[in-house]
Amino acid sequence: MDMLQLIERKRDGAAHDAQEIAWLVGGIVDETIPDYQLSAWLMAVVWRGMTAQETAALTEAMARSGETLDLSSLPGTTVDKHSTGGVGDKTSLVVCPLVTACGLTVAKMSGRGLGHTGGTLDKLESIPGLTVDLSIERFMRQARDVGLVIAGASADLAPADKRLYALRDVTGTVPSLPLIASSIMSKKIAAGSSAIALDVKVGAGAFMRDRSDARTLANAMVDLGARAGRRTAALLTDMDQPLGMRVGNALEVTEAIETLSGQGPPDFLELCMAVAGVMLVAAGHAEDLQGTQSELQKALDSGRARDVFAEMVEAQGGNGRVVDDQSLLPRAHANAVLTAPRSGYIGRVDALAVGHACVATGAGRRHKGAEVDPSAGVVLRVKAGDLVRSGQELAVVHAADSAAAAAGLELLRGAFFIQDESPPASPVVLEIIDPG
Repeated sequence: MDMLQLIERKRDGAAHDAQEIAWLVGGIVDETIPDYQLSAWLMAVVWRGMTAQETAALTEAMARSGETLDLSSLPGTTVDKHSTGGVGDKTSLVVCPLVTACGLTVAKMSGRGLGHTGGTLDKLESIPGLTVDLSIERFMRQARDVGLVIAGASADLAPADKRLYALRDVTGTVPSLPLIASSIMSKKIAAGSSAIALDVKVGAGAFMRDRSDARTLANAMVDLGARAGRRTAALLTDMDQPLGMRVGNALEVTEAIETLSGQGPPDFLELCMAVAGVMLVAAGHAEDLQGTQSELQKALDSGRARDVFAEMVEAQGGNGRVVDDQSLLPRAHANAVLTAPRSGYIGRVDALAVGHACVATGAGRRHKGAEVDPSAGVVLRVKAGDLVRSGQELAVVHAADSAAAAAGLELLRGAFFIQDESPPASPVVLEIIDPG
């Protein structure tokens, strides 16, 4: 085959067959196809799109381009989750222990944060001593012994996607639904779980701003999971305002522990219960979402989910006492307070503005590989719909020093919109796609 022919065919709107895509992915992995030709092909895909059959072939080929995990030896049904990323999205830290406490095995490979969205690995690494760099042997052993492991992805997992993703990031070819869907699902399929739940964020703080586009992406990923023999379901969830009240790595760990202890913010708890319920249904553990809620509530109320989280922390070298004493987490040295300029109702809290403020404090990365400050971030005091008085605290910025705190505070000023009338309530879960 010839790469130039593939580029020209896609440029002209033709579809590739599975054999052509398999050849393409082989050339990506062994680097016989140069970056400039791959970049041209990616741009052609952005303009011309891919059929469902092409996207499925690309997903399967990338999933098989490196190591694939066989989780069949693990006890119970294995289930995984993925979020498309948001501000304050510490959902995995609560949902995964909840699901494990209900008898399922969660062997999850996660990523780091970039830009205004946080990464699960960065949050976990704010716990003293905890490591997310596990060998496959240790990963499997912990999944078997604890029922829960959250670690960094193996370098050999879907290596074709890693090369394509790096190119997309620097060639303006990120916004392509087939490329997004195949990138996410190739890694999830290679990771080996038999059931997958997808949390697709929608709104100002999400990658997908438009609900219709998010629905299209969710449907595509559910279809890819089904084609690969994985029971897959998706949720569309709100990301117009930050999730919960704390944004930043150690701050979010604190809120996750509070939620596992029955004291979390209502919007965050609502989402966690919904995502965990979808995971249980997708795994065949329950027939419908209603049937999951009492079991999940028992896992919370009994403290079992909280105990599972502590067991995971200790198994990965972390200090399990953090579950009872959050003062063991990193603490910021400087704070800055944002107050309300006038009285009224909070009409909106802009998730993107809060995310950018967190990056300014050092809680997020401006470029891949940058260090993050685990103690930095923003603590919200109010949410959309709350009535506030002039001078009342709206948020507190946490940072390593006064300069970083001031930088975060300046960006945070544009996040809060105060109006005279109470805004309509907005649900956290917008839609659920194929929970069965």
